[in-house]
Amino acid sequence: MGARTSGREAALQMLFALESSGDDVETVITRYWRSFEGHPESRGYAEEIVRGVAAHLAPLDARLRAASHNWRLERMTRVDRNVLRLGAWELAHKAEVPRPVVLDEAVELAKSFGTLDSGAFVNGVLDRVADELSRR
Repeated sequence: MGARTSGREAALQMLFALESSGDDVETVITRYWRSFEGHPESRGYAEEIVRGVAAHLAPLDARLRAASHNWRLERMTRVDRNVLRLGAWELAHKAEVPRPVVLDEAVELAKSFGTLDSGAFVNGVLDRVADELSRR
Protein backbone atom coordinates (compact mmCIF):
# COMPACT_ATOMS: atom_id res chain seq x y z
CA MET A 1 0.00 0.00 0.00
CA GLY A 2 1.36 3.41 -0.97
CA ALA A 3 2.03 6.20 1.49
CA ARG A 4 -0.87 8.34 0.29
CA THR A 5 -3.26 5.38 0.21
CA SER A 6 -2.48 4.45 3.80
CA GLY A 7 -2.58 8.15 4.71
CA ARG A 8 -6.10 8.41 3.30
CA GLU A 9 -7.17 5.36 5.29
CA ALA A 10 -5.80 6.84 8.51
CA ALA A 11 -7.38 10.21 7.68
CA LEU A 12 -10.78 8.58 7.18
CA GLN A 13 -10.51 6.94 10.59
CA MET A 14 -9.53 10.24 12.18
CA LEU A 15 -12.36 12.11 10.42
CA PHE A 16 -14.79 9.47 11.68
CA ALA A 17 -13.41 9.90 15.22
CA LEU A 18 -13.50 13.69 14.91
CA GLU A 19 -17.17 13.64 14.00
CA SER A 20 -18.05 10.99 16.60
CA SER A 21 -16.18 12.46 19.53
CA GLY A 22 -16.64 16.18 19.06
CA ASP A 23 -13.02 16.62 20.17
CA ASP A 24 -10.78 19.17 18.50
CA VAL A 25 -8.63 18.17 15.52
CA GLU A 26 -5.29 18.12 17.33
CA THR A 27 -6.65 15.92 20.13
CA VAL A 28 -8.04 13.41 17.63
CA ILE A 29 -4.77 13.32 15.66
CA THR A 30 -2.67 12.85 18.81
CA ARG A 31 -4.96 10.14 20.16
CA TYR A 32 -4.99 8.31 16.82
CA TRP A 33 -1.19 8.17 16.50
CA ARG A 34 -0.89 7.07 20.11
CA SER A 35 -3.00 4.02 19.20
CA PHE A 36 -1.79 3.27 15.67
CA GLU A 37 1.58 3.35 14.00
CA GLY A 38 2.04 4.98 10.65
CA HIS A 39 4.80 5.52 8.15
CA PRO A 40 6.10 9.12 8.36
CA GLU A 41 4.93 9.90 4.81
CA SER A 42 1.49 8.44 5.53
CA ARG A 43 1.25 10.37 8.77
CA GLY A 44 2.00 13.69 7.14
CA TYR A 45 -0.56 13.25 4.39
CA ALA A 46 -3.20 11.94 6.82
CA GLU A 47 -2.75 14.94 9.09
CA GLU A 48 -2.87 17.33 6.12
CA ILE A 49 -6.19 15.82 5.03
CA VAL A 50 -7.74 15.89 8.51
CA ARG A 51 -6.68 19.48 9.20
CA GLY A 52 -7.73 20.53 5.69
CA VAL A 53 -11.18 18.94 5.93
CA ALA A 54 -11.72 20.43 9.40
CA ALA A 55 -10.64 23.89 8.23
CA HIS A 56 -12.90 23.80 5.15
CA LEU A 57 -15.81 21.76 6.51
CA ALA A 58 -18.63 24.21 5.73
CA PRO A 59 -17.69 24.80 2.06
CA LEU A 60 -16.96 21.08 1.56
CA ASP A 61 -20.35 20.15 2.98
CA ALA A 62 -22.04 22.77 0.79
CA ARG A 63 -20.39 21.24 -2.30
CA LEU A 64 -21.47 17.78 -1.23
CA ARG A 65 -25.05 18.90 -0.59
CA ALA A 66 -25.21 20.39 -4.08
CA ALA A 67 -23.75 17.24 -5.67
CA SER A 68 -25.70 14.60 -3.75
CA HIS A 69 -29.08 14.53 -5.42
CA ASN A 70 -31.87 13.26 -3.19
CA TRP A 71 -29.52 12.68 -0.24
CA ARG A 72 -29.20 15.02 2.68
CA LEU A 73 -25.72 15.01 4.19
CA GLU A 74 -27.23 14.15 7.57
CA ARG A 75 -28.87 11.00 6.12
CA MET A 76 -25.64 9.60 4.70
CA THR A 77 -23.73 7.02 6.70
CA ARG A 78 -20.90 8.53 8.70
CA VAL A 79 -18.38 6.56 6.60
CA ASP A 80 -19.80 7.76 3.28
CA ARG A 81 -20.02 11.35 4.48
CA ASN A 82 -16.39 11.39 5.61
CA VAL A 83 -15.08 9.61 2.50
CA LEU A 84 -16.89 12.27 0.47
CA ARG A 85 -15.39 15.07 2.56
CA LEU A 86 -11.92 13.58 2.12
CA GLY A 87 -12.37 13.20 -1.65
CA ALA A 88 -13.95 16.63 -2.08
CA TRP A 89 -11.09 18.22 -0.14
CA GLU A 90 -8.52 16.50 -2.36
CA LEU A 91 -10.37 17.58 -5.50
CA ALA A 92 -10.57 21.18 -4.29
CA HIS A 93 -7.14 21.54 -2.68
CA LYS A 94 -4.71 19.01 -4.17
CA ALA A 95 -4.50 19.90 -7.85
CA GLU A 96 -1.43 17.69 -8.27
CA VAL A 97 -3.49 14.58 -7.48
CA PRO A 98 -5.27 13.54 -10.69
CA ARG A 99 -9.06 13.31 -10.66
CA PRO A 100 -9.11 9.56 -11.45
CA VAL A 101 -6.78 8.88 -8.53
CA VAL A 102 -8.96 10.84 -6.09
CA LEU A 103 -12.11 9.08 -7.27
CA ASP A 104 -10.55 5.60 -7.33
CA GLU A 105 -9.05 5.99 -3.85
CA ALA A 106 -12.32 7.31 -2.41
CA VAL A 107 -14.30 4.47 -3.99
CA GLU A 108 -11.87 1.91 -2.55
CA LEU A 109 -12.18 3.46 0.92
CA ALA A 110 -15.97 3.42 0.61
CA LYS A 111 -15.95 -0.22 -0.46
CA SER A 112 -13.61 -1.20 2.38
CA PHE A 113 -15.35 0.67 5.20
CA GLY A 114 -18.87 1.38 3.95
CA THR A 115 -21.88 -0.57 2.74
CA LEU A 116 -22.36 -2.56 -0.47
CA ASP A 117 -23.68 0.58 -2.18
CA SER A 118 -21.07 2.99 -0.83
CA GLY A 119 -18.60 2.69 -3.69
CA ALA A 120 -21.10 3.59 -6.42
CA PHE A 121 -22.64 6.35 -4.30
CA VAL A 122 -19.27 7.96 -3.52
CA ASN A 123 -18.19 7.69 -7.15
CA GLY A 124 -21.33 9.46 -8.40
CA VAL A 125 -21.19 12.31 -5.89
CA LEU A 126 -17.45 12.95 -6.26
CA ASP A 127 -17.74 12.81 -10.05
CA ARG A 128 -20.26 15.68 -9.86
CA VAL A 129 -18.00 17.60 -7.44
CA ALA A 130 -15.07 17.15 -9.83
CA ASP A 131 -17.17 18.37 -12.76
CA GLU A 132 -18.24 21.43 -10.77
CA LEU A 133 -14.59 22.17 -9.96
CA SER A 134 -13.64 21.58 -13.62
CA ARG A 135 -11.17 18.89 -12.54
CA ARG A 136 -9.95 16.70 -15.39
